[in-house]
Amino acid sequence: MVLLAVVAIWLLPTVGLLVTSLRTPAAANDSGWWTVFSEGGLQLSNYSEVLSATSGGSTLAEAFVNSIVVAVPATVIPILIAAFAAYAFSWMEFKGREPLFILFVALLVVPLQVAFIPIIQLQVQIDSFLQGTLGLSNFTLNGSFLAIWLAHAGFGMPLAVYLLRNYIGALPKEVIESAKVDGAGHFQTFWRLIIPLSVPALAAFAIFQFLWTWNDFLVALIMLNSAAEGQVATTYLAGLQGTFGEQLHLLTAGAFITMTIPLAVFFGLQRFFVRGLTAGSVKG
Repeated sequence: MVLLAVVAIWLLPTVGLLVTSLRTPAAANDSGWWTVFSEGGLQLSNYSEVLSATSGGSTLAEAFVNSIVVAVPATVIPILIAAFAAYAFSWMEFKGREPLFILFVALLVVPLQVAFIPIIQLQVQIDSFLQGTLGLSNFTLNGSFLAIWLAHAGFGMPLAVYLLRNYIGALPKEVIESAKVDGAGHFQTFWRLIIPLSVPALAAFAIFQFLWTWNDFLVALIMLNSAAEGQVATTYLAGLQGTFGEQLHLLTAGAFITMTIPLAVFFGLQRFFVRGLTAGSVKG
């Protein structure tokens, strides 16, 4: 009973968002969503209108594509690199292994938002070097998709290394030793043994990282040149609400449409979620 009450309270804002997305513009701006139960007047025209609306020169479909272009590489890149790092921290002996791992974990406390200025300054210096010294006049890192991929990947790495190291380090030692006895090197052991066994942990982090990059607004707003590369879904929605927030009915309808991809990712991988997060929590 208590659980049902908590679920109901948790879902209440989402219900309000759904009801508002189905109301007329006048009703959405003049009264609260709960009045729909006494007044009625639900309709679907907001969804057809938002699908054809333009915000900042982009349609919702174009913003969807741009969000996928940002979120997929920004999820795959840190997973690939962090999996290698987690294997090294777990099963390879090298000098300074433990201090280096502690340094990686300590980077979890550094938020991306406080590093905007140095990151952008570094990107400008790289552009200047490549264009001025190497003559790559067409290459621009600052404001490109590559810049936002690297930013999301770099700041997602500490959590990825922490989660994957706990999981990979908890795998049975006998499995790794049997691979060595059979003549497998580190790369073969990692690729053919560790990766298949680590699917739950990889999927758990993939959910975290994909949802973070898909729902991100500030990083995309600052680091992506929307005039050249286009808008992502979150910046599109921000422009859709109108100068004085008078298009609340379109904003809520667009928000519900953009929720479909994160929900599909979550429900598609949720069977790995709890197993990936809790694995290694005892021995890690």
